[in-house]
Amino acid sequence: MATAKEILSTGDSAGRSGRRVHLGIPEAVFLEDVDAFMKQPGNESIDTVLKKLDEQYQKYKFMELNLTQKKRRLKNQIPDIKQTLHILKYMQKKKETTKPLETRFLLADNLYCKAFIPPTDKVCLWLGANVMLEYDINEAQGSLGEESLCCHQQSGILLRKT
Repeated sequence: MATAKEILSTGDSAGRSGRRVHLGIPEAVFLEDVDAFMKQPGNESIDTVLKKLDEQYQKYKFMELNLTQKKRRLKNQIPDIKQTLHILKYMQKKKETTKPLETRFLLADNLYCKAFIPPTDKVCLWLGANVMLEYDINEAQGSLGEESLCCHQQSGILLRKT
């Protein structure tokens, strides 16, 4: 049976006692005998025990929210990366021709503009946080390939463990 310190502790002592499951989240312990638990040192008042258990519960809810958001972000990011890789492969094929690439791009919601892109071996990738970098097409494919692999691994870990 778990001691009061293991149950009411923060994630730090959970790591020292070996009760760590995934991503630093301590394992939740089931209380079999509430009377015996309340007789342990440090559990004199019901209010303090309930307060500590509620704090631990709030931490679990916060961790659950973070993991759910991370799964959702990865789920949206993977198709975007695949689409960008597909476009880069298409641009790679078109760069040998002299004919410009005709495309449409989004200006605003439901408003597109037609553009003609001359053959090029450079692309700009939006990295986020108001950062855009110019790459050679081959470098961009390599970078996005690594990112795709990383996203698949992370989503596999999250789906398997949660």
